[in-house]
Amino acid sequence: MSEKRLAAYKFGIAAEHIAALYLRCKGYRILASRYRNHAGEIDLLAKKGRTFIAVEVKARRTLKDCEETIPPWKRQKIARAMEGALASRGKIAGLDATKDHNVRFDVVWVAPWAWPRHIADAWRI
Repeated sequence: MSEKRLAAYKFGIAAEHIAALYLRCKGYRILASRYRNHAGEIDLLAKKGRTFIAVEVKARRTLKDCEETIPPWKRQKIARAMEGALASRGKIAGLDATKDHNVRFDVVWVAPWAWPRHIADAWRI
């Protein structure tokens, strides 16, 4: 892996940790980070009340750079990964298999020297 790619990877991992901490401070419970299944990956799986949330973390040099929308193909991939997560309810700690949950897709933008920005219900499928 090139030095530039390694730095970008580390920046992304740090952004996910920052986003998770930020959401915890807002009362969210983080169920999983970097959740993967056959359909794709979700940066953070969170829960608040009866809402099960897939969180996409976008890290850029400035918050303005984060404002680019997540392309439709990426949204569909996250939605398919979320369907897989819901199908395996008993395998994710904190997600009760017997309860119905609302599902939501959020985004957290992270940039150096700026507070993270949380966009709740960023899109619907």
